Amino acid sequence: MRKGSIIIWLAFLFTGIIALFWYNEWVYNLPTPIPENYIPVNSGTRIDIAWKSPSNNNKPLFLHFFNPHCPCSRFNIPYFKSLVRQYGQEVDFAIVIISDEHPTVREIQDRFELNIPVLFDTAIALSCGVYSTPQAAIIGVDHKLYYRGNYNKSRYCTDKNSNYAQMALDALLHRRPAMGFDQRALKIYGCQAPKCTK
Repeated sequence: MRKGSIIIWLAFLFTGIIALFWYNEWVYNLPTPIPENYIPVNSGTRIDIAWKSPSNNNKPLFLHFFNPHCPCSRFNIPYFKSLVRQYGQEVDFAIVIISDEHPTVREIQDRFELNIPVLFDTAIALSCGVYSTPQAAIIGVDHKLYYRGNYNKSRYCTDKNSNYAQMALDALLHRRPAMGFDQRALKIYGCQAPKCTK
């Protein structure tokens, strides 16, 4: 009798874990709800940010929108770090925090193991049309939005064929016109700002 109860309890627990995992995967595959009064920002829109980049705007700017409480943002850290290592000589990078809580600059830099600017200005997200994390926004030296969207169609950024942010960076650096991406690149997925509500 006791052995049967333990087996039933373990089966119930195992089923619950599987159901929770399935639910999280299902939710991740749904786009982030568009906020009320959202104003879309299209590629080619001039973006004025009240912040001077390290190169005085002589390089393209890559903005990484990050919420420390968002699992999707945390999964994205290794991939973002790889982009900084690969393109750091040609592109200015900055992390933009979208969160109700404000960690320190040092805490974020330590988490990323990167010494790059960390910004807490939510107006930057609005000016780029960002309402979810993680998101990338790439702004050319002409101050125009070149790309705003997802990093990759995989939660863990492991699908090399869909490295959207990297493809956009390559195109910009090779002076090609803004690429036409599919909806998986441009439809917003991840955690709704300012908190992870998915």
